[in-house]
This record gives sequence, structure tokens and C-alpha cells, in this order.
Amino acid sequence: MEERTLETHDGGRLALYSYGTAGAPPQRRVLVVGGAFLTALIYRPFAMALASGLGDGWAVDVYDRRGRGKSSEQPPGYSMATEIADVRTVLDNTGGRSIFGHSLGGSVVLNAAAEFAGSRHEAAKLAVYDAAVNIEGSIDTAWLSGFEEALEAGRPGLAMARAKKGLSPGSALDRIPEPVLAALLAITSRTTANRLFRALMPTAVGELKAAMEDPLRAAEFTGLPAGTCFLVGAKSPGYYKVTAERLHAAVPGSELKLSPKCEHGSVPAAVKELVTDIACYFRA
Repeated sequence: MEERTLETHDGGRLALYSYGTAGAPPQRRVLVVGGAFLTALIYRPFAMALASGLGDGWAVDVYDRRGRGKSSEQPPGYSMATEIADVRTVLDNTGGRSIFGHSLGGSVVLNAAAEFAGSRHEAAKLAVYDAAVNIEGSIDTAWLSGFEEALEAGRPGLAMARAKKGLSPGSALDRIPEPVLAALLAITSRTTANRLFRALMPTAVGELKAAMEDPLRAAEFTGLPAGTCFLVGAKSPGYYKVTAERLHAAVPGSELKLSPKCEHGSVPAAVKELVTDIACYFRA
């Protein structure tokens, strides 16, 4: 693994980690943009597995988005424009033009690729898995205000409960009353996943609002590269499939692929069938 620190356009920094072949050429590099409540370190198993699946001469780049890991905090006035500028910074440094986004990272790369269309940063290949982008109301974001209010009131347990329920509508978690779920999460708060989730909640407020609060029209993404691949986990919350279907219908030449055995966390978990599909897509 190679670790670098990149300077951003606004004086911040991004921690970048590269796996696979050192010095891989731009046409054999894939940039991975991660989701909310996760750091680049969590994506290490996936990045290593993807680099291996791509084969000799390939590299996978993963960076910590603002407010996590060794990257700087979200700047004043943070918005999706900040995320897009950061993607541009990483691409300028690696030279790569193949991009993969997971969850909220999927929203980031879709918005970035739409803005880069026709420029020197235009994506050569683009794939997302369970992209957390609100396409014409595909995602119910009513819970976001309550999540933010609970954090501002100094009630992280309640905030976590609201986020868990809001992100998984219709699930077993969604059916548990908020006070009961908050108490249960307090008991399990020492697990690695919940510690990280809790630590990144303040950062998540801004990025979740930037990615999902305002519905976007599918037509805004018609300029994405032909062959863009929208991947969805069959066991993921249903709104990801709705989102992917609307985008697929709007993007000429795009591909929609359902992963039968996969759930939302299958990317950082490096589930073999998903890694294989993603590697085949970028290698083709």
C-alpha cells in the first residue's frame, strides 16, 4: 500500500491510499469513493480484493473524504461542490479516469461525473453500488431533520437510532420504537462499526443533506458515460433499486445489474461475487 497526502483547492488535505501495482498507468487505475459513516481504512479489504481481481499492472485508489481519517475537516460552506472538487484533486494526482462509488460515495461520483462531462476530467468508466442519490423522491429524507436535531441537543444515542431507522425503512430496525432502539444501540456502542458510526455522525449531517436532501431529476445525469453501470444489492433497502432504475432509464447505454446475494455493506466487506463483477466491468 502507498499512502499520500494531497492538498486541496481550499487549503485542506486528503489522505490517499493506493493498492495493487505501484506506478500503474492512468488507464489502469480505479478510484473508489466511500460512503457515510465509513473511512478509507474500512474499504481496505475491498480495495485489495479489487486490485487483485483487476490483475497485474492495475491499482485501486481510495481516499478519506473530508471529516474522516487523516483528511481535514469539512470546511465552512461545505457542499456537494466540495466533494466534486476533491474528486477532481484526486484524479489530477493519479491521472485515472475510472471511478467507482459506494452509497453516499455513489452520489458524489455521479454528481462529479455529470459535471466533468466534456472536460479533461471526463470519466472513462463509471460504476456505482447502491448510490445514495435522491432521484425524483426515490429516497425519503424526512428523518434527516430529526437526526440533526438530536445531535444538536447532545443526544447521540437518539441520533444514531434515527439514522439507523431512516437508512433502513421497512427493516426490523425500523419497527423498533426509537427509545428502545437507542437503548439497544447504547449496549452495542462498543462494537467497531457502531463506534465509527457514532464518531462520524457530526460529519454525516452535512454530507447526507448535500447528497440526498434535495431531489434531483434523472435527466440531469444523461451526460454520464455510455456504459455506466448501476449496481444494486438484492438485499439492500429498496430505495437503492428505485434510484438505480430511474438513472438507468435516463442514461443512454447504461447497465443495471442486481447482485442477488448482496446487501448494502457488501462492498466494504469485499463479497467475492460483487468484487468479481466490478473487476470485470473495469477490466473490460
